[in-house]
Amino acid sequence: MDASLIWYYLLIFIILFAGILVYFKIAGKYNIIDKPNERSSHTRITLRGGGIIFYLGILLYFFTQGLLYPWFFIGLTLIAAISFADDIKPQSSKLRLLLHFIAMLSMFYQWSLFSLPWYYTIVALVFCTGVLNAYNFMDGINGITGGYSFIIAMALWYINSYQISFVDNNLIYYLLLSLLIFNFFNFRKKARCFAGDVGSVSVAFILIFLSGCLIIKTADFSYIILFVVYGVDSALTVIHRLILKEKIFEAHRKHAYQLMVNELKIPHVLVSSIYSSLQAIVIIGLFCFYEWRYLYLCLVIVILSLAYILFKKKYFHLHLIK
Repeated sequence: MDASLIWYYLLIFIILFAGILVYFKIAGKYNIIDKPNERSSHTRITLRGGGIIFYLGILLYFFTQGLLYPWFFIGLTLIAAISFADDIKPQSSKLRLLLHFIAMLSMFYQWSLFSLPWYYTIVALVFCTGVLNAYNFMDGINGITGGYSFIIAMALWYINSYQISFVDNNLIYYLLLSLLIFNFFNFRKKARCFAGDVGSVSVAFILIFLSGCLIIKTADFSYIILFVVYGVDSALTVIHRLILKEKIFEAHRKHAYQLMVNELKIPHVLVSSIYSSLQAIVIIGLFCFYEWRYLYLCLVIVILSLAYILFKKKYFHLHLIK
């Protein structure tokens, strides 16, 4: 990257940093806050919706880079708008589902997915729904959304820059800048803000778009491994709650990371670092063993699943005591 580009991105960084500070003023004025409750893993009143920086980053990208990927941007706008509205005041679940569905169809159109065999659309719907819900469920402690997403974004940048070009690299740069700024305010012991639904859902949508571009370009489904740590935790937690005959869409504290924070009293930042580092190790392994990538994916899923089950068997009783 030459000097002029460095100065350009420094300017973008400053603009986005100023943008989130303005949002903090607005959130404080209109009481857009997250109050702790019995389901929370935090104990302090904190500003909600700081993850709006992810949408602002892509908004800035869209209007400074020639209006690229318009259907993706429309989908992101829809999903960010309904999520932000839900952060302020709970919205109808039917309306949320409708707008999520329209947003996904818009992204599929950007991918030219409808020109491919029909099963690509089915796989994409399952993948998108799973990742969006995983991100929404997993957003609950300081640093986990921003740290984990930064690892995935860095992996996508590396693949796009040094292995196979599948998207405009500037899009990833804008996302990385947004993540750096958000992590500055969130990846700390006392978070200045939380991502909120607007943050967790928006960054998930952006990462889905990028990884979908990669999968479609390469026809390689093994890249779902980019989300495997969240995926295993979320999927097995849902199965566990079904076994317990709970309503899976109700708030809870049964994820492995929640047990680590709430019952074992491990600091938020350390738990977030563990999840992010684990995903980074898995991704490095993919690069090292790419020739055997599907076998590697299956092996990773098995190992993570066994680790999850053993962890729950050892420590879940602490949650039941409470």
